[in-house]
Amino acid sequence: MIPASFDYVRPSSLDEALETLRDQGEDAKVLAGGQSLLPLLRLRLAYPGTLVDVGRVKELRGVADRGDHILIGAMTTHYDIVTSPIVREHCPLVALATATVADPAVRHRGTLGGSLAHADPAGDLPAVARALDMEFVVRSADGERVIPAADFFLDYLETALDPGEILTGIRVPKLGPGWGFHYEKFHRTAQAWAIVGVAAAVRRSNGTIEEARVALTNMGPTPVRATAVEEAVRGAELGAGGVLRAAASRADEDTHPPADLHARPDYRRHLARVLTHRALLAAAGTT
Repeated sequence: MIPASFDYVRPSSLDEALETLRDQGEDAKVLAGGQSLLPLLRLRLAYPGTLVDVGRVKELRGVADRGDHILIGAMTTHYDIVTSPIVREHCPLVALATATVADPAVRHRGTLGGSLAHADPAGDLPAVARALDMEFVVRSADGERVIPAADFFLDYLETALDPGEILTGIRVPKLGPGWGFHYEKFHRTAQAWAIVGVAAAVRRSNGTIEEARVALTNMGPTPVRATAVEEAVRGAELGAGGVLRAAASRADEDTHPPADLHARPDYRRHLARVLTHRALLAAAGTT
């Protein structure tokens, strides 16, 4: 299909982009890598009056070590994240999950900020953001604010971003030594959205699991923290496979998986339990 008509603006600086958004109001939409937005435009599921392309805004790109966290610019591509030594050393779960996004062509164009701001519950990276308690730095012409990942995703394709705001950077906390990570997902083809995905982080100490973080992809209108799993696995011995399996059996609690052409809710619930068990085993280093 052909998109509805719109005005196109390509600013060269963040200030210019923010001024354009302020002037255009709710009628404007930000274009990052375009891998999520352009299909919506073609299907006429989105029809902005003005498209603000931030592809030339260099200050929105790059990865920096900020001491207790990593700052990733919102326009940093998936490819640059996967290949970043800083991300791979301090935030390996981000690299692991990003490497599974779509295909190489999409990873070279798609951006972390675009994926998170799009807020598709079938996307891989929103669940990773919830598991790692990321923080989102957003700017408008009036100033800057920081939104915790837990408060960022409001509903299907809906975030806490206000009109006139741009997601400029993502803060990823360094979890330190003793942590293991894994991202497990089930999808029909390498390019397809996840039917279900699981982001797991496990902190090990003295042969036990001291802490676990588990977040689910495509098990509701927003990414879901599997708090029942996290509580059940805390204190488990690393060799206690039965405990991990029992904890994983609670992965679908308080979830609202969708029904679509690819899977029914009960099938997604089954996948969530199976994939959570696999993710926990891998993150705990017992496989």
